[in-house]
Amino acid sequence: MQTDIDPNQPIKIDKQPKKRKKKNKDALVGYLLVAPALILILAISIWPVFQSFYFSLFDLRLNEPTKSAVHLDYQIDLDRYLQNYPFLIGAIDSEINKGNSSEELTEMKSTLEELDAGIKENPKAAENYDEINDKLDNFENIPEDMKYVEIEKSVAEDFITSVNEINTELKGINEAGNLEQGDKIVGLSSSLDDIIVEPNFIGFDHYQDNLTDQRMWKSLWNTSVFTFISVLAELILGLAIALLINKAFIGRGLIRASILIPWAVPTAVAALMWKFLYDGQNGIVAKLFEDVGLIDSMAMLLTTDTGAMFSVIFADVWKTTPYMALLLLAGLQTIPSSLYEAASIDGANKWKQFVTITLPLLKTSILVALLFRTLDAFRVFDLIYVLTGGGPANSTETISILAYTVMFSQTNFGEGSALSVIVFICVAIISGIFIKLLGSELLNDGSGK
Repeated sequence: MQTDIDPNQPIKIDKQPKKRKKKNKDALVGYLLVAPALILILAISIWPVFQSFYFSLFDLRLNEPTKSAVHLDYQIDLDRYLQNYPFLIGAIDSEINKGNSSEELTEMKSTLEELDAGIKENPKAAENYDEINDKLDNFENIPEDMKYVEIEKSVAEDFITSVNEINTELKGINEAGNLEQGDKIVGLSSSLDDIIVEPNFIGFDHYQDNLTDQRMWKSLWNTSVFTFISVLAELILGLAIALLINKAFIGRGLIRASILIPWAVPTAVAALMWKFLYDGQNGIVAKLFEDVGLIDSMAMLLTTDTGAMFSVIFADVWKTTPYMALLLLAGLQTIPSSLYEAASIDGANKWKQFVTITLPLLKTSILVALLFRTLDAFRVFDLIYVLTGGGPANSTETISILAYTVMFSQTNFGEGSALSVIVFICVAIISGIFIKLLGSELLNDGSGK
């Protein structure tokens, strides 16, 4: 077979595979370089969120032994069971021997022994059963891993139903006065109610409860009001301060250092300081506001809804405005002075220069500053917790304080974890909005528009 090949025609070599291999290699190197940072972010930030979400799917209550841990299966507390069951059987035998309601008690004893036999059918339960008995006889401590043993759902449900029926019958017999040790027997029998640990997986019930809870929506509203007003005020004041300290004048370094002092003060210390300044009897700031007519009486700042919200916002603006000014100052220093000189030669006044030069070129820095401050303000906790504690009447309670209260004060760890996830979702939405705006701004700048 002959082919027509022109010996004078140069042979073309496809270089695309080499370029593609080089591109893949460069991408792999890039991923390897960012891998340590991604792993660190995953370990510090992402993993706790997933763990909180997992806990939020369970009814975890740290003050209830049967709900203090995650339970996916039915379990029996052998320690408590063996501290009550033998004594209950012994007390029932004593009453039967005395002829007190012997027929009813004999039937109850038979039922309890059948339940006990059903528990021992589980190999692990049978093994721990004898070991725990020996340790109880010798007054030894029971290891935690021996106390709870998984059992079949049918055995657990039969145990719960039978014990409830026995408790009801025993109370009736005791009220009729047919038992000499009635109170003791009823108490021992009632103690078997909490022996079975049921699965505490409840799915999205916590989220459903929170989304229909007025207190949660109130705290979310308080958080939004605090965030919007405080960040807006800090942006305006911070921009003004940044424009001021960006100018060259005598003592500029001292002024810059003094302006940053409020930001350097620890938040808890600042909150305590403002709490004294707002005091209804001796507070200097409260007295000043009363004298200028902002409030009717000094006590209004921390005892009324509006006064308390104003107080926490004012304190936050005082403390965080320097941080906003510092971020904006960094952006101002990237603007070439030649632009202002050219605009001045063209006859533009200071306001025209600010509108046409400063704001457009500072837009990216403003978005970054707003992103940082909005996220920080939305997660506010320490300032309000120390200053007002969320009061009065939850008027300054933010979503973070509500999550803390539910999780630690009420020891409802499951619901508190759900609130923490809600906070994360809100912060993620805010971050997404700002990053979208920031990304669009950077693309526009890159395209020269």
